[in-house]
Amino acid sequence: LQECILSGIMSVNGKKVLHMDRNSYYGGESASITPLEDLYKRFNLPGTPPESMGRGRDWNVDLIPKFLMANGQLVKMLLYTEVTRYLDFKVIEGSFVYKGGKIYKVPSTEAEALASSLMGLFEKRRFRKFLVYVANFDENDSRTFEGVDPKKTTMRDVYKKFDLGQDVIDFTGHALALYRTDDYLDQPCQETINRIKLYSESLARYGKSPYLYPLYGLGELPQGFARLSAIYGGTYMLNKPIEEIVIENGKVVGVKSEGEVARCKQLICDPSYVSDRVTKVGQVIRVICILSHPIKNTNDANSCQIIIPQNQVNRKSGTACCPGLSGCAQTGKWTPPACSGFVGFSSQPARLSFSSEQLWGEEPVVGNLVRNLRQEVPQTGRARAPTPPLPQIFISRTYDATTHFETTCDDIKDIYKRMMGSEFDFEEMKRKKNDIYGEEEQQ
Repeated sequence: LQECILSGIMSVNGKKVLHMDRNSYYGGESASITPLEDLYKRFNLPGTPPESMGRGRDWNVDLIPKFLMANGQLVKMLLYTEVTRYLDFKVIEGSFVYKGGKIYKVPSTEAEALASSLMGLFEKRRFRKFLVYVANFDENDSRTFEGVDPKKTTMRDVYKKFDLGQDVIDFTGHALALYRTDDYLDQPCQETINRIKLYSESLARYGKSPYLYPLYGLGELPQGFARLSAIYGGTYMLNKPIEEIVIENGKVVGVKSEGEVARCKQLICDPSYVSDRVTKVGQVIRVICILSHPIKNTNDANSCQIIIPQNQVNRKSGTACCPGLSGCAQTGKWTPPACSGFVGFSSQPARLSFSSEQLWGEEPVVGNLVRNLRQEVPQTGRARAPTPPLPQIFISRTYDATTHFETTCDDIKDIYKRMMGSEFDFEEMKRKKNDIYGEEEQQ
């Protein structure tokens, strides 16, 4: 997805772009697998999908289950580049949190806080005051700080200020601020408050939840940006094997494929193309399940997110479940069909601290399809490179365990800055009306 977005942005900026992919589909790891028969082949499942699952082409199963924050950076990229004209979106029906073996709706507004069964009466009042404080907080207006220094006061101290209990801290940090670990508690509170504000502002846009999802799977996103690149003169080649990255005098000059060299001045790629230039920083565990019923305790929601705080499953980091939509598996024979994914982070071999039966209420029809993925970053000695490496090769980061695309967008902005020597500017992504090359007529 990073490479597709950057190819689209670079094309809009007037760069000459050639985008090659060794796969037969768009998006690499962020693809949606379709038809369902291909999912069976990819995970070496025996037999073929049963007839009760409907037509295989009605299924799109995401390899990397994530959502879009409604007020987040990726939505801005889609709007500014007008890639939204190629996609249809659906609002996720709700966000939930796992506590004591049960699933509860995440309270994110004052009214929901007062009605939530997650907290007692006095806890609700304290949490409501906390939400009001966050809503009014403005990092540019010291009058809203109420004695808190956003660059020095830790989040732990902010929780103490409002006398919030451990259960409330758990779902606030993991289900609202969407942290995977509790390390944030002893860091300055400004980022956490901004994360909770992003959640609340995203929620305010559509009401049901702060998350959006492409109707036919996340694979629609890279395809949309690839089309944007093509409209501005970019060339996209699927099924194109990469034999060698050609470097001369300490600088990349081209890519060799099928005996031919495509010349270039700069190269963007994911870690799988340059395994000798990346460092493993962890491991992401992903499990795909297909269910024949709604998730229990979610009011039969067709789509939702479930956050499992680390303290609930005795792990060092949190786990998140991103159940998919009935819209991405329109068989009409399931009530509802759903594709789901656990996302976790660990340096140890994959191990789930709970069974599917505990969470879903019964075993899934298809699953658990486990994938252990290396989390890799460019070799720089640090997490991010301050300047471009000599060969002018810009390597993206593999997907982390977050449930949304905010860190992916941070990576895109970082690569852009190192390539172009200037800060990423959303305004520069705007398409000109006279550059739409007859698209209006085509529609």
